[in-house]
Amino acid sequence: MSNSTLKRAAVAVAVLGVVGVGGAVAVKQNAAVAAATAPVAAVAAPAAAPAPVAAPAISLPDFSVIVAHNGPAVVNINVTGSTKTAYNGPQGRDDPFADDPFYEFFRRFQGQQRGGQRAQPTHGLGSGFIISSDGIILTNAHVVRDASEVVVKLTDRREFRAKVLGSDPQSDVAVLKIDAKNLPVVPLARNNDLKVGEWVLAIGSPYGLDNTVTAGVVSAKGRTLPDGNVPFIQTDVAVNPGNSGGPLFNTRGEVVGINSQIYSQTGGYQGLSFAIPIDVANKIKNQIVATGKVVHAKLGVTVQEVNQGFADSFNLETPEGALISNVERGGPADKAGLKAGDVIRALNGQKIISSADLPSMVGLSTPGDKITLDVWRQGKPVQITATLGNAKDKVLAQDDDGPADQASAKLRLGLSLRQLDPMERRESGIASGLLIQDAGGAAANAGVQPGDVLLSVNGRPVNSVDQVREVVGKAGKSVALLIQRGDDKIFIPVRLG
Repeated sequence: MSNSTLKRAAVAVAVLGVVGVGGAVAVKQNAAVAAATAPVAAVAAPAAAPAPVAAPAISLPDFSVIVAHNGPAVVNINVTGSTKTAYNGPQGRDDPFADDPFYEFFRRFQGQQRGGQRAQPTHGLGSGFIISSDGIILTNAHVVRDASEVVVKLTDRREFRAKVLGSDPQSDVAVLKIDAKNLPVVPLARNNDLKVGEWVLAIGSPYGLDNTVTAGVVSAKGRTLPDGNVPFIQTDVAVNPGNSGGPLFNTRGEVVGINSQIYSQTGGYQGLSFAIPIDVANKIKNQIVATGKVVHAKLGVTVQEVNQGFADSFNLETPEGALISNVERGGPADKAGLKAGDVIRALNGQKIISSADLPSMVGLSTPGDKITLDVWRQGKPVQITATLGNAKDKVLAQDDDGPADQASAKLRLGLSLRQLDPMERRESGIASGLLIQDAGGAAANAGVQPGDVLLSVNGRPVNSVDQVREVVGKAGKSVALLIQRGDDKIFIPVRLG
């Protein structure tokens, strides 16, 4: 595993543009050569080759215009706060009682009482941008986390204490308010027409260097990172600590995103920057301004990636979609009829390529929204309508039901299986399934371990070895095993010999 880490960063106002080069190439034919090679009268002259046409000239965008117009609306954010740290009292010479002859006795006897926590002051820097002339500012939630005081500094050097109207750690968006009027504002992009390869510009305060401008291109769209459900815009714009919360601009001078994170092994910029799409940030902002809080929706499923092995197992043409490995009992998905083994291929007609696309779409919806899911179930497409719930609703574990009979055998998978005994069912909370006593061959190579509980094969619940034999016998190149390992349910694709 790489020790690379996703480091929070952000950048501020930026400008994009289409860059290219063009020029005319003049081609002249030598007159002497032309005369010497002219055709004789008796022979028809070949058609003249088309004259070379100069490529249209493409000029670089004038980033200075965007910076001059939007730079004053980009702000520097200085945060003061505190965090609690473990404290065992002063030690050695710093302890005023170190010379007391009974010091060591009381230190050992009452050591627990001397310990505790104390507040450690913290300071942070970030960026933000003004979206309303009366002082509404957008930034990152992580910039103002644990803040006791937030100071906003404008480009004209004026400073204001800001109130945090609300923040949403899930999307990493926060909204601030300062007491001011007639402030400069940035325009927000109104449609999501950003293209990969398009120029973008950022303005921010890396390492506290106010109104630093950097530019680059959009590297990818819809990136979902391990620590969130936001479809990030990936760029190669230089972003460093202190840029967090700053705007990302297109070549029209519109904000298309909030610079939020970088991928780095050193803590500094390494060519991978991630911005929150402005339509996502604007939706969060509207909830915060209206209610002071943010509510996210949930479907109530656990999903995992569909790789080629799963695609072969479920007879899918392409390894795309979100494979459901677990359904919360009583949740929205359960009520809608979704099952473990279903592959969700689209939501409201929007195609799901990666499993990460699904939580991103659902999390940014509103509880109570009705959605239509295109699902692949046991080799056939079905359409299911579900009503989304509230992400804060209590999660219940799913119970599996089914008959069980005692058996043990080595299968084509390389597994030795037996029924769970009553005590094992009580202790594990698993109502049905087969305990994997030994794993070898293809299953072991795929990562199946002794002690796992086999719940289904290719989406079909299994409660006996005969059922496993039947499903595996009809399978093609691979099978998808749903196993329970501890409290987790995961699908494992197994390529058969």
